[in-house]
Amino acid sequence: MKITFLGATRTVTGSNFLVEASGKKFLVDCGMYQGKAAEELENSDPFVYDVNEIDFMILTHAHIDHSGRIPKLYNEGVRGKVYATKATCDLCEIMLPDSGHIQEVEIEWRNRKRMRESKEPLPPLYTAEDAYKCLEIFEPVSYDEIVEIDDNISIRFNDAGHMLGSAIVEIWAIENGKTIKTVFTGDLGNNDLPLLDSPTMISNADYLVMESTYGNRLHMKNDDKAKIFLDVVAETLDNGGRVVIPSFAVGRTQEILYELDRLKDEYSQDEEFARKYEKIMNVPVYVDSPLAISATEVFKKNMDLFEDEIKEKIKRGDNPLEFRGLQFTQTAEESKALNQDFTPAIILSASGMCDVGRIKHHLKHNLWNPNSTILFVGYQAPGTLGRKLVDGAEKVKIFGEEIAVNARIEYIEGYSGHADQTWLLNFVYSFTNPPKHIFLVHGEPDGQDVLKKKIEETSECKVTIPDFGDTYELIGDSPILLEETREIELYKKEFRRLDLLDKIEELKDSISDIENIVMQKNIDTQDDELKGLEERVKDIQEQILNLMK
Repeated sequence: MKITFLGATRTVTGSNFLVEASGKKFLVDCGMYQGKAAEELENSDPFVYDVNEIDFMILTHAHIDHSGRIPKLYNEGVRGKVYATKATCDLCEIMLPDSGHIQEVEIEWRNRKRMRESKEPLPPLYTAEDAYKCLEIFEPVSYDEIVEIDDNISIRFNDAGHMLGSAIVEIWAIENGKTIKTVFTGDLGNNDLPLLDSPTMISNADYLVMESTYGNRLHMKNDDKAKIFLDVVAETLDNGGRVVIPSFAVGRTQEILYELDRLKDEYSQDEEFARKYEKIMNVPVYVDSPLAISATEVFKKNMDLFEDEIKEKIKRGDNPLEFRGLQFTQTAEESKALNQDFTPAIILSASGMCDVGRIKHHLKHNLWNPNSTILFVGYQAPGTLGRKLVDGAEKVKIFGEEIAVNARIEYIEGYSGHADQTWLLNFVYSFTNPPKHIFLVHGEPDGQDVLKKKIEETSECKVTIPDFGDTYELIGDSPILLEETREIELYKKEFRRLDLLDKIEELKDSISDIENIVMQKNIDTQDDELKGLEERVKDIQEQILNLMK
């Protein structure tokens, strides 16, 4: 068996792995890069494998960084089945066409700029119609069902607890009379994620390909995050402000709706809690995202996948995705009207990283207001508007306009759909027969390095962090790194060039931000504030020196 790592390598998005086993070539995930400009440009590049040789595909879950390039594969001729859970297939029916629509809108904007520069227009990566067409190759399967691809390859999907329908995939391949078992985690869920069951523990594997998004961090406990959520929202509403929650349309939105419903049972005997809860329930809660609205309906159709406690509540007539004050805004006109009304409210809107969609309009109308709060509840990839706000930007550009960040910025990390370091380690420890070797993917370099060290110090497993394009032959305890092809070599060089441009742009933004702060300050500026700015300048100088090396 061979695995070629073609995405989510030393980065968090773009999941894509080519597996060659038992005479077949197949993919595990085919997602889009999100966040960094250099990485996003990779989405439109040709695949480095011959798409005509792909026999089938395994999709771990519906998030666009795992599924988003399937329509592109289809357009280029792939007709092998895409195996995924029923809930993942249901979600892809709404998420992929929505992604296609975004591609069309974004390329239209870029082409207007290209036309002004006398450049030829570019086609979209794919259209909404393309996305609808590719759904014909999706093959829904159930959790725990062993699917025999042929006499030599079998697969099984297990609940990953990350989002509705997400899966840890076991793959058995018979080669030369010997069975090799490889496990791909996809994205592992946070163990106390609302609505969903905890990730399935796997008893044995020869090789493990595991995500590492929070490899160096711990999440806040459930009770703590519920209290902070309630306090932040109530304080903002008491101040007459609005709470804007940039929320991933699928998964996080439904979890926040559940949280708002759950709070009534959390501290029911606490008078101060009761006051805060009533405050929240007396203001409208808007879900301003057509995709999130459709996804909520998919959640309602797949409630058999919820944890037992939630299913019991539903049987009693208490649906956690429905409560008083909840309103859904479908049309663009309804969305615009939210920003013409300044009464206190809670607004959940996509995208979760603030780079596309209606959330940008809500940020434009609320970031300047010191009474409002922007509450982040999910991972923010480097290079995104959301990451800049979480990192403390004092000004940001939205639709070409510079907006002052006066609003309160809060980040409750515990709502992440990803397992933290503790639960990633627990997943490794749970194997009765531990894997011979672990590959860490889907993480930032710092987090991966920390997690690698932790695993090797506390278990007998050896760990590799692959680079883009690395092909490993899975033999024995130490997989063999094979020589890269010419196509991979050229691809890597182009990526390095684009990555360098990306880093230069980030440095330019940082320099511009510091310059604006210094220009606005007077001679009475506090010493510690000046010292902080001097430290930031030194850090930029070091980054520039590193780039020059």
